[in-house]
Amino acid sequence: QVQLVESGGGLVQPGGSLRLSCAASGSIFSIYVMGWYRQAPGKQRELVATITRGGNTDYADAVKSRFTISRDNAVNTVYLQMNSLKPEDTAVYYCNANIWARTGERGAYWGQGTQVTVSS
Repeated sequence: QVQLVESGGGLVQPGGSLRLSCAASGSIFSIYVMGWYRQAPGKQRELVATITRGGNTDYADAVKSRFTISRDNAVNTVYLQMNSLKPEDTAVYYCNANIWARTGERGAYWGQGTQVTVSS
C-alpha cells in the first residue's frame, strides 16, 4: 500500500517562510510527477507546483519567484519552500504523486493535507 505523508505546515506572519515536506512510502516501483496543490476555504483545489522525476518544474503564476519545489528521488520525498508568504497563501496544502507500485498498479495518490496559515 502506498502512502503520502506531509509535514511542515503551520502559522506564519506575512513575509515569512515555511518548508513543506511530503514523503511517499510503501510498495513503490517508481514515482513520476510529484506536486503540491492547495485549497482555501470556499475555493476549489488548485495547482501550486509540479516537478518531474528529472527535475523539470512548473509553477502557478501566483507563486512564481516565491515558492520553490524540489525532490529527493532517493527517499521518495518532495519539498515546497515557500518564501515571502502572503495572507492569500492561506490554505490546506496537499501533496500529489503519480506512482507506479510494485503490484503493477499506477495512479495518482494524495496526502492528507497540511494547514498553512499566513496571518499577523
